[in-house]
Amino acid sequence: MADSAGIVVHRPGPRGPEILLVHPGGPFWAGKDEHAWSIPKGEYDPDDEDAETAAAREFAEELGHPIPDGDRIELPAFRAGRKRIRAWLVAGDLDPDTIRSNTFELEWPPRSGRMQHVPEVDRAAWFDLDEAETRLHKGQRPLVELVRAAIAGDQTAG
Repeated sequence: MADSAGIVVHRPGPRGPEILLVHPGGPFWAGKDEHAWSIPKGEYDPDDEDAETAAAREFAEELGHPIPDGDRIELPAFRAGRKRIRAWLVAGDLDPDTIRSNTFELEWPPRSGRMQHVPEVDRAAWFDLDEAETRLHKGQRPLVELVRAAIAGDQTAG
C-alpha cells in the first residue's frame, strides 16, 4: 500500500466552509472535471520522511506557496484505493490565480516518443463542502466528512 500525505486548507464561504482543491495537469485530465480534483498531496516513504513534512513539501511543489500559518489539525487517516492518505486541516486563504506548480516530463501521446513538460497541477479553486464531494476523486470523498467533523469540533471548542 502506498502512503500519501496532504494539506486541506479551509476558509469560511458564503454557503459555509470551503476547501481548496487542485486539478491535475496534463492531457489525460484536460477534459475531466467531476471526480478529477484532489487536495494538494503526494506519495512519501514513511521510512524516509515524516508524513507532515511530506504534506508540506507537496503543498509547496503543487501550489508554489507555503502552507498558511496556523494550527494544523491532523485528520484520521483513510484508504483511497491502494493508498493510505494522511491529511492535515489548516485555516487559511490563498488566491488560486497565484499558484505556480512544479512540472514533470510526460510522453504524450503514449508510445509516441514525444516528451513534454506539464504542470503537476493546472489550476486550483475553492469549493464548498457539498460541491467538493462531486469534484474530489471518489477515493478522497471521505475527506469531506472528516473536514466537516473537524470544523464542527473546532467551532464548539472555542
